[in-house]
Amino acid sequence: MKYLQHRTDRGLVPALLLGDTVHDVDTATDAITGGFLASGDHAALLAAARAGELPQHPLAGITLAPPIAAPSKVVCIGLNYRDHAEETGAAIPAEPIVFLKDPGTVVAADATVLLPRGSTKADWEVELGVVIGAEARYLESPEEAAAVIGGYVLSHDVSEREFQLERGSQWDKGKSCETFNPLGPYVVTADEIADPQALGLRLWVNGELKQDGTTADMIFGVLAVVQYLSRFMVLRPGDLINTGTPAGVALGQPDPKPYLRAGDVVALEIDHLGRATQTVAQA
Repeated sequence: MKYLQHRTDRGLVPALLLGDTVHDVDTATDAITGGFLASGDHAALLAAARAGELPQHPLAGITLAPPIAAPSKVVCIGLNYRDHAEETGAAIPAEPIVFLKDPGTVVAADATVLLPRGSTKADWEVELGVVIGAEARYLESPEEAAAVIGGYVLSHDVSEREFQLERGSQWDKGKSCETFNPLGPYVVTADEIADPQALGLRLWVNGELKQDGTTADMIFGVLAVVQYLSRFMVLRPGDLINTGTPAGVALGQPDPKPYLRAGDVVALEIDHLGRATQTVAQA
């Protein structure tokens, strides 16, 4: 099932997406939460939508919001694709590199990405996002990890490389600027993705293909990442995990590196998870 959230004159409304039609599900849930993704009565809602029993709108006519309720945390995995580590000159990590991103960075899929003041090295990163569906701690197997995943989502982990790498080596500073995590357009329940390690990821800047990878090339796969994180923190329903990006970021290009500038247009997509477009502007 595909779910999204949209803004209306009565507030934020959760909805089910069928083709190009949005069906409101606010009678079943106040928001698209991790718990709802994991345990909602999706079959009943699908039947109600097909029967015309839910308020509906054309997808083109709605105002998108982030497709999930505000997560309590956004956990990111750095250098999780071998080709990305190689293009940036970094060693292949022996364990997942973990950092946190301000949850307030999460915005709608079509939101304007704001370049922070003083930024000269803003970069793009298309990533597979994992939405946690159940509380998890000390998971003991990949099977247990799979059981706590509520859904998958297209995530853009925008990064400011000077802030990240040249201002005290605190990665969070280059990752937590406002609007730096456009998400969606929709989230897909975990049962719809048969193999999270078989998804193509692509990103374009001003129509030029920059990233063209596959989740099969992750160093640490999705289930391994979820299991690993549960050793160090409690994962809670609705938490978002950004699982890393393939090669093709600006940081890995020859000088002068083509970092983002105001007016640039970024488009990105992941198989089965939709496509998003964002315009870059100055904060």
